[in-house]
Amino acid sequence: MFKYGISGFESGHYMGESVYKPDNTFPQQIVERGGTTLLRCFQCGTCTGSCPSGRQTAFRIRKLIRWAQLGIADKVLASEDLWMCTTCYTCQERCPRGVEITDIVMTMRNLAVEAGYMQEAHVRIGGFLAKTGHLLPLKEPMMKARKSLGLDETPPTVLANKKNQELVLNIIKETGFTDLVKKGGK
Repeated sequence: MFKYGISGFESGHYMGESVYKPDNTFPQQIVERGGTTLLRCFQCGTCTGSCPSGRQTAFRIRKLIRWAQLGIADKVLASEDLWMCTTCYTCQERCPRGVEITDIVMTMRNLAVEAGYMQEAHVRIGGFLAKTGHLLPLKEPMMKARKSLGLDETPPTVLANKKNQELVLNIIKETGFTDLVKKGGK
């Protein structure tokens, strides 16, 4: 049933469509945390028309920006589209209003992770990072391939330098990243 309250639409259904209750603090959270130009967007569509990901997928950055402006936090934070942006900056470079779209996407992703929404692949890669200080595990076949090419078995990353690896792992622990990864993915 369609409901309308003093504060806006209440969660419910209207003609088979979900109706979301806006969180009036959500746009301000985005602005305060790095998406300072969110409210400049007037929905011209230049971002979506410019997006290389949008040409290959159903990704529409304009839609996410509008949901964010309207305070539909649940829809934004749970959206798989939020993770389709490759952060190429094409939309941002072409925006006639100077909306820093990539910064807004990164801010929304941070809010999504804090709320427990992460893609499975990100949880897996984040787990590797939290465990080893490196994004991908170094497995025996890769070590052999590197050696056959005349390279060190271990690439010149934190994996090859125990002191730096300890420093990176300490930063990861101190920032709470490990906890975010553990609760990631609702």
